[in-house]
Amino acid sequence: MWQRICTGVFLMTLLTAQAPSPPPGMRAIDLPARTEQAQAIKIYVARPTAAPGPRLPVVVALHGCGGLFNAKGEFIARERDWLARFLAAGYAVVYPDSFNPRGVREVCTLKASERPVNPRGRVADIAAALEWLKSQPDLDPTRVGLVGWSHGGSTTLWSADKAAPTAVALKLAIAFYPGCRPPSKSASWQPGTPLTILIGDADDWTPVAPCRDLIARHPAITMIEYPGAVHGFDAPNSPLRTRTGLGLAKDGKAKVGTDPKARAAAIDEVMKRLADAFK
Repeated sequence: MWQRICTGVFLMTLLTAQAPSPPPGMRAIDLPARTEQAQAIKIYVARPTAAPGPRLPVVVALHGCGGLFNAKGEFIARERDWLARFLAAGYAVVYPDSFNPRGVREVCTLKASERPVNPRGRVADIAAALEWLKSQPDLDPTRVGLVGWSHGGSTTLWSADKAAPTAVALKLAIAFYPGCRPPSKSASWQPGTPLTILIGDADDWTPVAPCRDLIARHPAITMIEYPGAVHGFDAPNSPLRTRTGLGLAKDGKAKVGTDPKARAAAIDEVMKRLADAFK
């Protein structure tokens, strides 16, 4: 599952990155490797100030290819924004960090063959987080939602696969602009948990066409396309721009940025689906 590390690139990445510093109130927890094949990871956990009941529903949130922290060591803006929203709704939030514990900050700039962490391999991290929350008396392991973005959205698809050890433990899974091509071409992939895909129809980084192919094969999946929206449309106050030097985008370029209308609609969609699932 885990591919080789391109040493020169990652040394440069690590040297320019500061140590991770989570938002106030978040607790960092080291999870040991569960098998010889798996690796130890770190999760960041936050609980709402006012608990709505004796056992809290949980959102497991998955970062994208840029990692959970920026080069300054800060939680990236999209993650901070969604964290505040989930906590305000009364949900505990678990962010597995699949990169930093493995000596990686980001993989956006790497080709698939160079990436040491791939979406399907991250399913083991989700399984470890789900196992941990079973040991927490104030968390409800029967009310867990998985939400992932981009690279994390692709992990969400693999985590919702009927054959994955995580699928049965999830009440729902929501994938923002995932890469749908691998599961759409897999003869064995089948949804094993209620799955929703949220994607802009103008996304040129993780195009919508393979997701449409996936829906055609598995009509039980819900997909919402946001007209004119590009990659990262739900990020707060992110200027529309073209990113370059990307490993998996056509010609290494893709448009990214906030789409206010799509962002507002997606926020409503996610919060409604979580509330319905956690009743």
